[in-house]
Amino acid sequence: MKKKILSIVLLLIASITVAQKNQRIAYIDMEYILQNIPEYLEAQNSLDAKVEKWKTRLDKEARAIEVLKIDLTNEKAILTKELIEEREEDIKIKQESLRRLESLYFGPNGDMYNLRKQLVKPVQDQVYNAVQTIASRKQYDFVFDKSSDLVMLYSNKKHDISELVVQMINIDQRRQEKKDKIEAKKELLKNDNLSDEQKEKIAKREEIQKKKEEDRLAKIKQIEEKRKQRLQERADKRKLLQEKREALKKAQEEQKKKEEDPEENK
Repeated sequence: MKKKILSIVLLLIASITVAQKNQRIAYIDMEYILQNIPEYLEAQNSLDAKVEKWKTRLDKEARAIEVLKIDLTNEKAILTKELIEEREEDIKIKQESLRRLESLYFGPNGDMYNLRKQLVKPVQDQVYNAVQTIASRKQYDFVFDKSSDLVMLYSNKKHDISELVVQMINIDQRRQEKKDKIEAKKELLKNDNLSDEQKEKIAKREEIQKKKEEDRLAKIKQIEEKRKQRLQERADKRKLLQEKREALKKAQEEQKKKEEDPEENK
């Protein structure tokens, strides 16, 4: 009976092992992907500027309240009870107003939360669509996010598809840009009898679009150069570390050799 149970357990373990071997798993690094999408970086910079502006206003309001409190403390001796109560009420109202303003900016459903949602949502959709396409083509069973709460004690670089996701997003963007250009040309041909003023507006719009595209490509190039630089620095560090390890190992071997054959050193 025990042998039969053991056989069943071993069979189950073997089945699970085979099933796991047949599963294809990959992972992405969302932080890396976001840092390689120029549109996200531009939006993030815009959000950071707004947050700094909000913080400046809140700090200004808080300092003004602090001044009122200090003035009241210094002047309490010469003020009547009614004036003191009036000023305290005024300070209380300003403090409540400051708390409401802070909640409006940084509360659970405040401006910062909504703007961040608007910022991340389109990019998340792009990433999700790219992951779906890649997973379908390469027949992955699971795709994890390395930068999420998922604990990854080890990750083999060959399973990282973050670069593929970035490339696919860039390809989709280029396709959309080509589509927009074709639509613009069709619209131009359709409205061939435009006035000079309308033609000038269209030309300016195209010039702005061209400038944006050039800036986007320049940023992509800059990001790629930085990434290559970081990879090179990591490679140099690994090489230096390997050289130090080999030197230490050699020194230890020489020391051991001296200890084993002391006559040789006389």
